[in-house]
Amino acid sequence: MHFRSCQIEVAFVSVNNSQNLTASEEKYWSRVEKSVLGPILTMEMILGVLGNGLVLVVKVMCKDHFKCIYWLPFVSLTLSDFFCSILIICGSLLAVLTEGQISPWCEVVSLLKFTFITSSIGSLAVLCVQRFLGIPSKGKGLSNVMTVACLASWCTGSVFGAVPVIYKWIKFDPAEMLCAVFWESSYSDMLVYILCVFSISMFIPFLLILSCCILTYAGYGKDCSSQGDLSSVTGLLVILYLFCYAPFTASELILLGRFDLSPSPEWLRSLSSVMAYLDCVLNPFIYCTNKDFRNAVLILLWNNKKSCLSEPVLTGIKRLET
Repeated sequence: MHFRSCQIEVAFVSVNNSQNLTASEEKYWSRVEKSVLGPILTMEMILGVLGNGLVLVVKVMCKDHFKCIYWLPFVSLTLSDFFCSILIICGSLLAVLTEGQISPWCEVVSLLKFTFITSSIGSLAVLCVQRFLGIPSKGKGLSNVMTVACLASWCTGSVFGAVPVIYKWIKFDPAEMLCAVFWESSYSDMLVYILCVFSISMFIPFLLILSCCILTYAGYGKDCSSQGDLSSVTGLLVILYLFCYAPFTASELILLGRFDLSPSPEWLRSLSSVMAYLDCVLNPFIYCTNKDFRNAVLILLWNNKKSCLSEPVLTGIKRLET
């Protein structure tokens, strides 16, 4: 009897120790890591929200002060960056401060992350195709096809983001600072999912971006805009996107090569999140490299708001006979 009571006591102590160990493991970041990640995420969130919000206001109120033939993909890209800044980056910041994310916000963030990534590269692909074919966003026929393509990129991201939520593959990842997909069942499920996501949402838009950019800059495109058009910044947008999402791509490729379903290194996953957020922050600055758009921003910020409204322009003179 005494021996049995000792066993119960030892078991109770071991359970308490395991609970204490679990509680200690839930402290995801050290004080130094929080002091680094906190300011970085705060700066990215503030600049992303203010910068993309300002771009949207300028595109609405001061649209007559700069030329933008291909406005549809620019609006789609800016909306994606704005919502990513106010929802995803803010979610990561709160996760660092509160040490985790709870359901259902955890699943919502994961779904939105896929949506914004897919819509961003989809918008860039539509922009490159429009420039190559010379299809303005206003009009009928092919311009409507471009509108459907932009909407399809948003819908595709939502569908691929919903699949892990439905199958309960979502778990909080301290390295990515948000909820992400973790694979614990089979390598074949992971392989099929990632290959579908990359081939449909990433690889096809990437091929369109690469081919259209090369052909356009080689002089084979039918671009009907001038250098003063906002689309002149397309090259910089594409380079920045590929640069910022390179760590994310590398992280997924490493995961594909690991048959034990172990994730990529923590530092790479953290870098992929920070760099993806950086793309949302820097896009407004790239827009401002266009002289006319930069002047429209200055007019909105420092001049009377009425100056942003369209003024009457003399378009012709008709002689009246008396």
